[in-house]
Amino acid sequence: MHIIFSCSTSLRVSEVEDRGEREPFDEIWLQKMNVNEGMREEKIARFYQMADGVAAAVGDGSTMFTEEEVRDMGGFKLVAGGHVEVTCGCTSYCYGDAVGTLRVFANGDLEISCDCTPGCQEDKLSPAAFEKHSGRETARKWKNNIWVIVDGEKVPLSKTALLKYYNRALTLTKTASKSQTGRVCHRDEFIRCTQCKKQRRFRLRTKDECRAFHDAFISDDWKCSDMPYDKITCTDDEERGSRRVYRGCVRSTTCKGCTSCVCFGCGTCRFSDCCCQTCIDFTTNSKA
Repeated sequence: MHIIFSCSTSLRVSEVEDRGEREPFDEIWLQKMNVNEGMREEKIARFYQMADGVAAAVGDGSTMFTEEEVRDMGGFKLVAGGHVEVTCGCTSYCYGDAVGTLRVFANGDLEISCDCTPGCQEDKLSPAAFEKHSGRETARKWKNNIWVIVDGEKVPLSKTALLKYYNRALTLTKTASKSQTGRVCHRDEFIRCTQCKKQRRFRLRTKDECRAFHDAFISDDWKCSDMPYDKITCTDDEERGSRRVYRGCVRSTTCKGCTSCVCFGCGTCRFSDCCCQTCIDFTTNSKA
């Protein structure tokens, strides 16, 4: 199966289907979800309902979207391997339209192959990376800035059905990654600029923000100007030390690291399209 719910204690849909029965949830997972006895059956039923909805779309991709959802959508086609492709783009006021091909997978993955210029080598870009590559001035809102053609008009992704698997996978990931406090356990992190040596804060609340930090962390020459969301330069002041102690932990505002705010790997902060050893190991172990 292609779908993996990235949590060390979560059940995989493939395991349920292969066994042909409903296995009971792992008790550790239930404790982590802070599920009491009265809510147990409701939580389990809801999880399986969402999981089955994703699993039903696996196969040749023909059942991923209804005819109504993709009617008059430019460049839409089914691709062998269980995903669909559609022509997309992002408009920059300075550089005009950057066109690409969006690939939508049933497990929620989104990839864009850029065709902004003849010979462009950018492939398998995340939507946020494509938005930045296009030169869009108001980056950080890729769901609204990246568009597809529907009946001859540019329509933001957020107003189409193309994001339903992404949103569903994001919901499952957040559910599986929540601590007992009910909050996603990723605290803010800092990266030091290789030029000015100042530390810059990265918020890790969404998958896109985690990817931005991850790419900066593995880079050998990250600079302030590479910050994907906030437009800063090396001339901007560094955050005060008294402020840096606040990292977003839900247990303690000045926490230096605990089980509530430190994540050792989940579907939000690990990426199947990354070639670093950490992500490769996580992806391999998730599929095992």
